[in-house]
Amino acid sequence: MEQRVLTWEEVDHLIDILIPQFDVEFEGMVMITRGGIVPGGMLAEALGLTHILTAAVDFPAEFERQKSGLFAWPRFLQFPADALLKGRRILVVDDVWGSGRTITAVKNRIAAAGGEPYTCVLHFNPYRNLFGSARPDYYADITAAHVVYPWEIDRGPDRVLAG
Repeated sequence: MEQRVLTWEEVDHLIDILIPQFDVEFEGMVMITRGGIVPGGMLAEALGLTHILTAAVDFPAEFERQKSGLFAWPRFLQFPADALLKGRRILVVDDVWGSGRTITAVKNRIAAAGGEPYTCVLHFNPYRNLFGSARPDYYADITAAHVVYPWEIDRGPDRVLAG
C-alpha cells in the first residue's frame, strides 16, 4: 500500500479546500478522537465555532473482529450528552474516512440524539468504504494511500525520552 506523508502546509491547503464547501452554518462540532482533534481544531478556529465536543469510539480487537467480522458494534468510550446535540447542526470531523465505520457510528448516534450531523474528513478512501455509495458530506481529497499526518510523525514517549 502506498504511503503519503503530509506536511503542515499540505494540511493547511486541505483545510482551505474544505472551508468553501460548507453550505450550512454549523452550531457545533464533534471531533472524533484522536484523528479528528487537529483538523477539528483548525476548522473550529477558521469557522469561529465554540461549541466543540469529542467522541471516542472503539471497535473490537482483532480476535473479536475475526469472530464478528467488520460489522461489529462500536463501543463509545466517550460521547456528548444528547442535550448537547439535540436541535443543532453538528459538523463531525475526523482525519480520514477509510472503512467509514467510526464516522458513520458517530453520525448515527448524533442523529438518534436529535442532532443534524454533517460528516467532514481530510481524506476519503472510496476503495475501503463499507457503506456502498455513502461518502462524507465534505472531504478535501480522495486517496487509496495510507496517509501519515504531520502530528503523527516522530511523536510518542520514546521520542520525547530520547531527546
